[in-house]
Amino acid sequence: MASDGKKVLIPSASFDGGALDCGSGLLLLIRQHIDPLREGQLLEIASSEASVCEDLPAWCRMTGNELVSEDRGVGRYRFLVAKGRFGVGTPSAVAGTPSRPRMAGREILPVRIPASLPSPAPAPSIPPLAVMGIGSWPRPRWMLQALHEYLDGRLPEADFQATADDAVQLALDAQLAAGVDVVTDGEQRRDNYASFVASRLDNCQLVPITDLMPYVEDPEEFERELRALDVPAGKIRHPAVLGPLSRSRPIAVHELEFMKRRTSLPVKVALPGPYLLTRTMWMECVSDMAYADREALAEDVVRVLREEIHFLLASGAALVQLDEPVLSEVVFGGAVAGNRTFMCGALGARRDTPEELAFAEDLLVRVTRGLPVERLALHVCRGNWTPDETVALRGDYRPLVGLLARAPVGTLFLEMATPRAGEMEVLADIPREKRIGVGIVNQKIPEIESLDVVLGRAQHAVEVFGPGRVLLNPDCGFATFADNPVASAEIARGKLKVAVEAARILRKRHS
Repeated sequence: MASDGKKVLIPSASFDGGALDCGSGLLLLIRQHIDPLREGQLLEIASSEASVCEDLPAWCRMTGNELVSEDRGVGRYRFLVAKGRFGVGTPSAVAGTPSRPRMAGREILPVRIPASLPSPAPAPSIPPLAVMGIGSWPRPRWMLQALHEYLDGRLPEADFQATADDAVQLALDAQLAAGVDVVTDGEQRRDNYASFVASRLDNCQLVPITDLMPYVEDPEEFERELRALDVPAGKIRHPAVLGPLSRSRPIAVHELEFMKRRTSLPVKVALPGPYLLTRTMWMECVSDMAYADREALAEDVVRVLREEIHFLLASGAALVQLDEPVLSEVVFGGAVAGNRTFMCGALGARRDTPEELAFAEDLLVRVTRGLPVERLALHVCRGNWTPDETVALRGDYRPLVGLLARAPVGTLFLEMATPRAGEMEVLADIPREKRIGVGIVNQKIPEIESLDVVLGRAQHAVEVFGPGRVLLNPDCGFATFADNPVASAEIARGKLKVAVEAARILRKRHS
C-alpha cells in the first residue's frame, strides 16, 4: 500500500521502449511482451516518445486491452496495460517486488542455409478427375483454443503438436469418408493460410491486424473497412519481419510427415506463394530495419520457400500448391466498382498492375526453377475470409491468363463455382500440358449443392479442357482463417462427397 492509501500495482512484465513510436516497432515489442501474459495481468511500458501518449490509448481501445494507469513525466512516460480487462482471470498484482524491466531490443538469429537441398522422392500419381480440397478445414473449438494459447506462448510446442495431431486426424477422417482421391491436413496447425509462416521462420513475428493501424495511410478508414468486410481483426494475425529471414525448422514438412504416417493416398501441401509473402511481410518502418526494399526481402522469401519445397518433395508430397490470391487484388482491387478486399489495407504498397504481375511471375519462376512442374500447383481465388459473397472481389480470369499460361507449374487450382469468377471459356487457351483444378462447389454457400448442379459444372469443365486435364475441387478452403471458417465440417464433408459422386459419373461417361 502506498503512503497515499492507494494500492501499488505490480506488473507481471516490463520493458523500456526508449524513443520508439507506435509506427516504428513499439507495438511489436508490446505484442511480444503481452502475448505470454494471462488475461488480466499487467504489462509495464516505459517510453521517452511523446506520441505514445496519444497512440497507446487508441491501440488499447482497438485491441480490447485496458490502459490501467499512465504517468506522464517530463520526457519520460510510464504506462500499465492489462491484457484484456484488468483483474479478469487472474489475481490483481499489488504490492510486492516489481519485475525487472527489459530494454527494447530483439534477439536476431543468424541466417541458416543448408549445405545442400534434397532431390524429389517418388510420390503417388494423381489420376484425371481426382477430387481434393484446396487446403483448409474447419478447426474444432478445442483446436482453436490450443492454437491461441500456443501463439500467445502459453502452450508448449509438444502439447500443441499433440493436440493438432488429433485435429488433423479428424480432418483426414472426414476427407476419407467423403471419398476424395487426394488429401490435405486441413491446415489445422496454422492460424491462417499465409501468416502461419511467421511462427515457423526465424526473425519473424505474428501480430494481430489491429497492430497494423500505424502503418496504413488512413487508419480510421482501414478500421471501418475491416468491420464492413466482416474481418475479425483482433484474431487474424499478420507477419512482421524483424531481421533476415531464415528457415531453421520446417514450415510444413512436419505436417506432411504426420499425414504420410496416417494414409497411403497422395498428399497435397499448400504454401503461401512468394508474391503473397513478399507483399504481406513488407511494411515500411518495420521490414526496412532488416531489408533495404521489398525486392531484397523477396530474395530471402524465395530462398526459404525453395528450401521448403525441396524438402516437401523429398518427403513424398504428391503436390505442393502455392497460394497467390493477391494476384486477384492486383487486377481487380479498385478496378471494378464495388470491388474491395481487406487485403488492400494489410499489404505493402504496390506499383502499377503490369509491374506487379511481372514481379509476381518472376518470383514464381525463381522459386520453382529446376523443380518438377508436375508436382507443383498454383491456386488463385478472389478472397475467402467471409461467407458473404457481396464483399469479395469479382472479375473473370482474362487479366491473369498470360501469367497463368506461363506459370512454371503443372496444375492450376481455380475458383469457378462462384459467379464472381466469370466464364470458364476465358481459360480455354491455357497450354494443354497444364491440368486445371476446377472449383465445382462453392465453400461460401451454406447449402450442399445438388448432384445435378455439381455434375453440370464438372461436365462443362471437361468440355472446355478435356477429361484428361481436369481435377475437381472446391473454389477455396473451408477455413482459410482459423477463427473465421466459411463452412462447418459437416457442410464441407457433404460438398466433397457430392464432388466425388460427380467424378464417379464422369469417369464412367468419359472412360
